[in-house]
Amino acid sequence: MKGMKCKKWGGYLFLLVFAGLWGITSCRDRKEGSISGRQEKPNIVFIFADDLNYDMIHALGNRVIITPHLDRLVEEGVTFTHAYNMGAWTPAVCVSSRGMLNTGRSLWEAHRQVPHLKELTARGELWAKMLEKAGYETYMTGKWHVRVSPQEVFDHVVHERPGMPNQTPQGYDRPKGPNDTLWRPWDTTFGGYWKGGKHWSEVLADDAVAFLQEAAKKEKPFFMYLAFNASHDPRQSPRRYVEMYDVDSIPLPESFLPEYPYGEQIGSGRKLRDERLMPFPRTPYAVKVNRLEYNAITSHMDDQIGRILDALEKTGKMKNTYIFFTADHGLSVGAHGLAGKQNLFDISIRVPFMVVGPGIPAHKRIDADIYLQDVMATTLELAGVDHPDSLYFHSVMPLIRGEREKSFYPAIYGAYLNYQRMIRKDGFKLIVYPRVPVVLLYDLKHDPEEMHDLAQLPEYRDKVKELFGELLQLQKELQDTLDLSSRFPDLVSQ
Repeated sequence: MKGMKCKKWGGYLFLLVFAGLWGITSCRDRKEGSISGRQEKPNIVFIFADDLNYDMIHALGNRVIITPHLDRLVEEGVTFTHAYNMGAWTPAVCVSSRGMLNTGRSLWEAHRQVPHLKELTARGELWAKMLEKAGYETYMTGKWHVRVSPQEVFDHVVHERPGMPNQTPQGYDRPKGPNDTLWRPWDTTFGGYWKGGKHWSEVLADDAVAFLQEAAKKEKPFFMYLAFNASHDPRQSPRRYVEMYDVDSIPLPESFLPEYPYGEQIGSGRKLRDERLMPFPRTPYAVKVNRLEYNAITSHMDDQIGRILDALEKTGKMKNTYIFFTADHGLSVGAHGLAGKQNLFDISIRVPFMVVGPGIPAHKRIDADIYLQDVMATTLELAGVDHPDSLYFHSVMPLIRGEREKSFYPAIYGAYLNYQRMIRKDGFKLIVYPRVPVVLLYDLKHDPEEMHDLAQLPEYRDKVKELFGELLQLQKELQDTLDLSSRFPDLVSQ
């Protein structure tokens, strides 16, 4: 994935001048990430993981996990270190995340549009339809989980996968201890990712490679929407990936707890499907085994991503292709005593976000807050599509090009049904649990694992009230109708 090199031409003077002018223009366009009249529209490859939190990549600081191909994207492009999902209107957080991603609407507006997705599709207002109108051949395989048929949205759909592979009773409430070995991630008799005879991540890579082999023969630009079900449970992978890790070497999350004290009141209690994956109370051994399997399925996915990148190289189109990698949300897997993603801690709402392509600087990290759904606006800019009025999110290209340093968003908003609200601003996070009722305040600069609540300390009273007031304002802007003021009247400024 190396940028275009300007060549020095010898020979006649007019050829030298012509080539020099062409080379300068071409290299400038790639440096700026622009689309000139002479330059083809870029291809776009979007790779989407499921349940993958921000610290599941070796190159981003996880010393245990093995992810050489995702590391390659980190090394060869820009990583946004603080990318967030805005929240969810359903316990299936991925539904909300993907709804925002494909419509470009903010959380509650995307929720209101769910009954109208067919109409939006017909009007060409979904992501792939906008790129199709701009001249792209659109392709999708993998997890969809949006309430409109992908066949109505994309030119090509190969395998449409459901929200998750089938889980079995043996996959829950485990392991009870070292002797609890009934469930084995490589056991194909449990179905799940093995349904159909080949692991779904491998099928997705097969699909992508086949499309790229055909795309190599065409001039038309393409948009690939490659949505893995990994690393969602059941966290299954071939045995050799599981055996890459040793349970004794898997670190516990710093925020490990036997059980989250507010779990029942915030909609993440013992009856929630995700939370039933591990025994209550959580044990260090159970968390380590689950995290080992989380690592293994991620490493397996990483190898499939490597296959896709290699196939893209072989097309000869890499120099005019942008690659985006992110995930729909994160996952707790024992952090804070939680197993799932139905909470507003960074472990569940923050994801990796990498961009590689022409004009994208190598090995650069940007810490400005973004939403993962900004990827849609970014690709539209690269494709030369005007920013639609309906699009809430922003292109990250101005941040990459250095045209701005600060986030487009004064604060990051988060919500989970009517159980939780959050605002993240200037290094602090306020989490609100209206059904407890309680507010929590974290200094993210000094406490990135969100382990030390400051909300009850007198010296932070003003900060709590300030953030609470700004959260109320964000609610108005985003048409969030949950009444927080009556639950916390002492925090409402008079």
